[in-house]
Amino acid sequence: MKKIIPILMLASLISCTKNNDKADGYGNFEATEITISAEANGKIEYLKLEEGDILEPNNQVGLINTTQLHFNKQQLLASKSTVYSKSANVLSQIKVLQEQLKTAQIEKKRIQNMFAENAATKRQVDEIDGKVSVIQEQIKSVQTQNAPIVNEAKSIDFQIEKINDQIEKSKIINPMKGTVLAKYAEPNEVTAFGKPIYKIADISEMTLRVYVSETQLSNIKMGQKVTVKIDAEKEMKSFPGTISWIASSAEFTPKIVQTKEERVNLVYAVKVKVKNDGSLKTGMPAEMWIK
Repeated sequence: MKKIIPILMLASLISCTKNNDKADGYGNFEATEITISAEANGKIEYLKLEEGDILEPNNQVGLINTTQLHFNKQQLLASKSTVYSKSANVLSQIKVLQEQLKTAQIEKKRIQNMFAENAATKRQVDEIDGKVSVIQEQIKSVQTQNAPIVNEAKSIDFQIEKINDQIEKSKIINPMKGTVLAKYAEPNEVTAFGKPIYKIADISEMTLRVYVSETQLSNIKMGQKVTVKIDAEKEMKSFPGTISWIASSAEFTPKIVQTKEERVNLVYAVKVKVKNDGSLKTGMPAEMWIK
């Protein structure tokens, strides 16, 4: 009887140890990867990045040739100058007519005063009224001639703005802080709109997507601190993690679960945020431990 009790206790201890050694979730690390593509056509003049480089946001890392765009812009600027010279000629005519109108209106007022004192005839009043009306119509006519010129100048301005936008899009601007994961182009290559140039991701903080069963949901919550473990040479390496998202609906068990019994179960996806010390990689398997 003395020998049986230790054996039962040992069996119980082994059983508990095995249960405690089982992680609460298994999954792989993810990172939000962004593929930066060309927004212009032409030869890549330079591309200052390599795989593994850490890039800062809003920094220009490359340039697509803008020579043709520059020539088109200069041509439009020359056309704009020609159009404005036409407009200046029209405006000078309007200015002359406005001076004539000003003189005629002064004369009209003088004649009207004289007519009121019976010092001028009705014919003189009619003549000056007609003269003022003619000059006013001439001004309207010249202004009508200037309207198409102004519209033409506006059209050229829009074309210049369009080219300026194309020149800006020829600059390869890095949009976010992150690590270059892949480089798809090299300097002196000809690229096209929408063609990938490089892929970048912020891997300073990784996301571990794990799957838990329905019975485990009561043990986890948003913002909860957990332990994340990855394989190492001698023993598993641990990282602190925080649960950032829990799926609201169940889904079938992912393919990484191979046993027949577990494949028929429904599980919930959980995301865990983990600070990366440089050893975590996209796609790397890991375990989540709640306790």
